[in-house]
Amino acid sequence: MSEKKDNFEQSMKRLEKIVEELDKGDFSLEDSLQKFEEGLKLGKTCREMLDKAESRVRKLVENEEGSLCEEETDEF
Repeated sequence: MSEKKDNFEQSMKRLEKIVEELDKGDFSLEDSLQKFEEGLKLGKTCREMLDKAESRVRKLVENEEGSLCEEETDEF
């Protein structure tokens, strides 16, 4: 799971950097489009990771003793 977190964190940092770079407007049109495309891909990847995490959280259920337990899933 640490690897997944690292991938999410790294992807978010890269996405933030791309946004900052594009905000400066120092790139040619072609370079800007390439960065924009990379940002869209990173955004999609991060969204998918968050969706999987949300799904995992939703699979937490209370057992008969009132404790939380996790149902088996291979999504993560």
